[in-house]
Amino acid sequence: MKRMLGFIAVIVIFLGYAFFTETNSQVTQKGQVKEVGLLQLMDQPALKQIQKGIYAGLEESGYKVGKNLKVDYQNAQGNQSNLKTMSEKFVNENVDLAIGITTPASISLANATSSTPVLMGAVTDPKGAELVQNLNQPEKNITGVSDQAPLEEQLGLIKELMPKMKTLGIIYTSSDNSAVTQYKKFKKLADAAGVKTKAYSISNSNDLNQVSQTMVQEVDAVFVPTDNTIAGAMSTLIKNADAAKVPVFPTVDSMVKDGGVATYSVNQYKLGVLTGQMAAKILKGQKVKNTPVEFIKHGDLTINTKQAAELGVKIPAKLLAEAEKNGEVFK
Repeated sequence: MKRMLGFIAVIVIFLGYAFFTETNSQVTQKGQVKEVGLLQLMDQPALKQIQKGIYAGLEESGYKVGKNLKVDYQNAQGNQSNLKTMSEKFVNENVDLAIGITTPASISLANATSSTPVLMGAVTDPKGAELVQNLNQPEKNITGVSDQAPLEEQLGLIKELMPKMKTLGIIYTSSDNSAVTQYKKFKKLADAAGVKTKAYSISNSNDLNQVSQTMVQEVDAVFVPTDNTIAGAMSTLIKNADAAKVPVFPTVDSMVKDGGVATYSVNQYKLGVLTGQMAAKILKGQKVKNTPVEFIKHGDLTINTKQAAELGVKIPAKLLAEAEKNGEVFK
């Protein structure tokens, strides 16, 4: 009987040790694997480039998905209700960090949590969106990288390529905070430079065909601010602009690829890389308050030479050389 009791005691001790070891291993493993919630507003080329850059920036900084990093990627497909639900999902999962690609995604995350670190990936006006007030020392749980386009460079580029331009059209989505902010800043710059502008706004992508058809009959060129709705329906705008032989100058390089003529833009992939690198710093313990909001001050020159030729826009050799050296040329 004593032998039997001793044998049972040994088994109990062994099982207890095994359970403790396994549990401790799981805790250690969970501590080693960081969890990130990545929230994207919709599918469109520029946002996909930011997303790729974020993964690259994280990996460059030592975080690789499947090894020491888990990413819960959610795409709201342009639906505000989805943004709210997905943001709350991240909070319930207790992710270590949440990243919002675009202003609406970042605002949704900010509304969902006041404790989990939140990174803005491509927010044009962090102050205007009421996400951050002190850009150098964020006072809440939010910081990130802004995609504010170099508007002065952009205006100068349009003036150089369109010397005979009389009226410059500006089209934007009225519900897009980033687009509205850039429209106002660009118009102020244009007014100061003596460039006549005419504004056209849409409520959603369904308005773009009719509004752009009207616009291209009244202007000599078109400027498009950072606008996710128009970027997602760029083919509609280009179809109507091409029919009227009116060149389009967007603020995003991927929109030049889709039919725009040229831009000085923030490289979306590089912006994503910066966001990923910033995310890694916070995952490693850096405080949000010690992580200033970053801005890309100088844009890369992107030119679509095929589109320019079809519309009769002459590209100076010096600009072409600059784009080939430091930017991108689509032929």
